[in-house]
Amino acid sequence: MHRDFQILGSSSLGNCALLRTPESKILIDAGFSAKRIAAKLESLGESIDQIQAVFLTHEHSDHAQGIRGLSRRPDLPIFANRDTADAVQAKLSKRPNWQVFETGTTFHFRDLEVRSFALPHDAYDPVGYVFRWGDGASTPPQSLAWITDLGYVPAHVFEQMRSVQTLVIEANYDEALLEKDTKRPWSTKQRIRGRHGHLSNNAAFEALLEMNGSSQLQNVYLAHLSKDCNSLECVNDRFASLNLNKDFAIHVVDPAAL
Repeated sequence: MHRDFQILGSSSLGNCALLRTPESKILIDAGFSAKRIAAKLESLGESIDQIQAVFLTHEHSDHAQGIRGLSRRPDLPIFANRDTADAVQAKLSKRPNWQVFETGTTFHFRDLEVRSFALPHDAYDPVGYVFRWGDGASTPPQSLAWITDLGYVPAHVFEQMRSVQTLVIEANYDEALLEKDTKRPWSTKQRIRGRHGHLSNNAAFEALLEMNGSSQLQNVYLAHLSKDCNSLECVNDRFASLNLNKDFAIHVVDPAAL
């Protein structure tokens, strides 16, 4: 994994990543307790006190539970749209330093250009992000898309995927393992499989296959693997043919290793 981009954890149990640019240190999602995020950052030689902003995708606890502890830092900007901020705030006693944006807008934070876009998922107003940085002189232009928690890939999301060098996209479940799972009732399985649920391995594979060489992608991280309904073996087997692709490298984020 690139040293300036580290996924601190990505699975059904929690999602959080660190992005470092010449002028910024930010978290994308905060799906672990602040104490656990601090420990993960410490293992990378970073301090949670040096984080300059958090960007939330939606209010589900595996993406936002760390805001409770992080809200003890009144200076720390927490970027979210209005519905996400309201949903998270409803569970908090303290008020974080909310920086509210409108879904679909592009804005700036320090040296980052940040584009938000809607995702089809069963949350109030879930978003994906594209981050761009680098002035082309001292720092080469770089870009990253964070796209997890979506039931299918609409055209506008597909365009964001193909416009970046680094893509994080979920490969949440294997269809056969979900079908056989005994912990989840039929209604939950239907929700996961639905158009506002999660991407299966097959759906993520098809989306990447559709790139057909016409993208800027260099690295793809397959993330948010379900603990019960997916496995590294299933993902590696499904994406084996794409690993021969000379356009971009594929990395599978092991949920057990983070």
